Amino acid sequence: MDIARTPSAPDGNPEMADAAPTPQEPVEIRREDYKPFPWLVPEIALEFDLGLEATRVVSTLTVTRNAKADASPTIRLNGDTLEPLSVQVDGEMASDWSMDGDDLIIPLAGETHELRITTQINPSENTTLMGLYASEGMLCTQCEAEGFRRITFFPDRPDVLSTYRVRMSGSKAQFPVLLCNGNLEAQGEGEDGMHWAEWHDPWPKPSYLFALVAGDLVANSDSFTTCGGREVALNIYVREGDLERTGHAMESLKKSMRWDEEVFGREYDLDLFNIVAVSDFNMGAMENKGLNVFNTKYVLADPETATDGDFDGVEGVIAHEYFHNWSGNRVTCRDWFQLSLKEGFTVLRDQLFSQDMGSAPVKRIEDVRVLRGAQFPEDGGPLAHPIRPDSYREISNFYTATVYNKGAEVIRMMRSMCGEGRFRAGTDLYFDRHDGEAATCEDFIKAMEDGAGLDLSQFRLWYSQAGTPKVSVKLEHAGDTATLHLSQEVPPTPGQPDKQPMPIPLRVALYDVDSQKHNGEQLVTLNESQESFSFSGYSKTPILSINRGFTAPVVIEREVSQSDLVFLAAHDDDPFARYEALQDLIVGHLKAAVAGDLSDTAKRAGEEAITGAVAAILADDALDDLMRGELLVLPSEGYLAETMLVADPAAIHAERSALRAAIASALEDDFVALHQRASAVAYDLSAEARGARKVKTQALIYLAAGNPDRAKAIAAEQYKNADNMTDRQGALMVLAGLDGFERTSALMDFYNRYQGNALVIDKWFSLQSMSMHPDALEHVKALAEHPQFTLKNPNRVRALYMGFAVNPQAFHAESGEGYRMIADLILALDPINPQTAARFVTPLGRWRRIEPKRSALMKAELERIAAAGNLSRDTSEQVSRSLG
Repeated sequence: MDIARTPSAPDGNPEMADAAPTPQEPVEIRREDYKPFPWLVPEIALEFDLGLEATRVVSTLTVTRNAKADASPTIRLNGDTLEPLSVQVDGEMASDWSMDGDDLIIPLAGETHELRITTQINPSENTTLMGLYASEGMLCTQCEAEGFRRITFFPDRPDVLSTYRVRMSGSKAQFPVLLCNGNLEAQGEGEDGMHWAEWHDPWPKPSYLFALVAGDLVANSDSFTTCGGREVALNIYVREGDLERTGHAMESLKKSMRWDEEVFGREYDLDLFNIVAVSDFNMGAMENKGLNVFNTKYVLADPETATDGDFDGVEGVIAHEYFHNWSGNRVTCRDWFQLSLKEGFTVLRDQLFSQDMGSAPVKRIEDVRVLRGAQFPEDGGPLAHPIRPDSYREISNFYTATVYNKGAEVIRMMRSMCGEGRFRAGTDLYFDRHDGEAATCEDFIKAMEDGAGLDLSQFRLWYSQAGTPKVSVKLEHAGDTATLHLSQEVPPTPGQPDKQPMPIPLRVALYDVDSQKHNGEQLVTLNESQESFSFSGYSKTPILSINRGFTAPVVIEREVSQSDLVFLAAHDDDPFARYEALQDLIVGHLKAAVAGDLSDTAKRAGEEAITGAVAAILADDALDDLMRGELLVLPSEGYLAETMLVADPAAIHAERSALRAAIASALEDDFVALHQRASAVAYDLSAEARGARKVKTQALIYLAAGNPDRAKAIAAEQYKNADNMTDRQGALMVLAGLDGFERTSALMDFYNRYQGNALVIDKWFSLQSMSMHPDALEHVKALAEHPQFTLKNPNRVRALYMGFAVNPQAFHAESGEGYRMIADLILALDPINPQTAARFVTPLGRWRRIEPKRSALMKAELERIAAAGNLSRDTSEQVSRSLG
């Protein structure tokens, strides 16, 4: 499952129901308490009589005692807001069943039984968007993590694997398309305008991978021939008016299927692969076996309505969910503590795929930016947890950047340590050993040890210890030898005050100051608290390039001269290291400026050094524009705050804005020339054209800081002449942060042009909520009253309010009104959609790292939420952990 991706900041930086549930004290579930379920369920048959207001479900379970589990005289079937209409055991009506909370308890005396349970649900009232729910006249499901129990009573846990047979029947006029997992085996007409379809999935799967869709849909159909010669029918189902925007998604799917065969040796295993786009969806997408259900945001794309980033998002998420067919479906999780087994591994797989499809250096920088923007703060706050948690109260709260993004980085480290060939041997062994099983993170590690020839005894600490390691670096030189001294510290996190050293692989290179070249890159691994590594052949102190390619997800702490950083920013042949040097140069300057440690002279000198580095980037003909665009992006205010023990958001905003203005003023004509050059490149999806659009936006951002009037004129002209959404949105983003008729005119035109397109109107909301306009907070308040705003659609809620929550100058308004706005949202949204509401707690949960006045205001809002009572488990856990 792809977690909903966070909006990007204005300059391109990511900053990542039914009626209200009956309040109940959350139960702490611990990994160490795992026990196999007492019963196996090798087969389940489901019959659905579909309706928007009433859907009847009849489930028939074949159950047999599990010889590997403790015997039990009863079977516990999970439910959530369900009541059984009838319960049969072995063909006889049962009367000795009982309810334990939401769960159905049935006494069973023999070894094997057939259970038949009838329930009825109302999909239209299910605003949680978990289980079976209605979305604009269509029925669809979301069952990960614990949604299947809202459909029928079942042991709703990932280690219970079953083969599914499903019969769906409903009104042909209302639901002309009936879809489920696996292969379609039969279909036909019924009486009174009804029709039916029967589906069979031959591969055992856990209940969280079940999916059903019924609605009035059309399909973009194609086919794919696998490496083994299997002909696979491909369909992407959407609403009638959206069909023309599915071409990119279909091409992305076929590329994913071929890439997974070539790079990981994984062939698709059914005759059919279906994707359905849904307007109301809590996550990005879901990998249900053979029937992927997607948020429309990650399916629909064309040049008029989708940016280059949207095209990348579609390609990456399509790939992610397809790759789950093996890393998640064929080999699934034993329990939810092992979530990173499938998600971390699959994120790495989709990252590697995207690197191969586009610019590998740019993709790496983008991935690291997401990690630093979302996961590093998580690791440094009250919600810190290992990639394999020890306990949870509500599993939906653990679909986190730590499990996904840090999980991917941990597996990437294994790949760096053993090389691509041995890594492939390890993954092949993993798939061979555990195909058809519910596995653990330990199973993956053991397969990598045996298949790749690694000793990962100490490396296992990455799975059990939370926190981002800090690596202190010192380079000494004597004679002809340079000695690299490294030390590591893993900071204390909630429940883990003391940490052990972890293996940290770091790619390094040492530049000779005379030749300005290095003698090759080396991988060094820091295993202890402190270690030293010597390099000979240097008559002078070399310049160190470290953690090249971001080999390890750590914070590097070192004293490095400004001149060395300027050199690396201009000359390092590792693209990530070059980017990192410039970031370090800027971060060091801004931290000192915020702390008041710079004299006026020192401040001007720092600005001049950074401006010189930016000028070199603008003038470097060897750079492609995609990379140039990345190098021009300043560190985000959120990231700067995370580098400080206690952050003052107002001071960070002021100093970062001042630096951007200084760069822009000094290089105004250069940015205008860059914009003009890039504007001459015609639209297409080539790397050259995408890079041109990227640097055009960055040029406008700088010009808006240095000469707002000139920027308004250029942006307005770009908006007027745009023949694609990337250019139009880039211009509107800049105009939204400035005053003037150009802003009002462009915003009105954008809304009127796209008011029938929900995804593009989401952009209209988010561009205003994330804007650098000084009145952004007031704009958000007004937009919340707009007729097109609704709390019932997660995309719309995230567009307005998550955009606002990652807008530092608005969210951190000195009055505390931004904090109050998010707290009010959480309280209003929690009874409707707890899963979405809980994700808004995190911005308030960073109160400990903010200066005292704002910190007190943030904490007070968390306390107000906690005191409200009647909170869902999702929100209650996040609030209590944030305050604890």
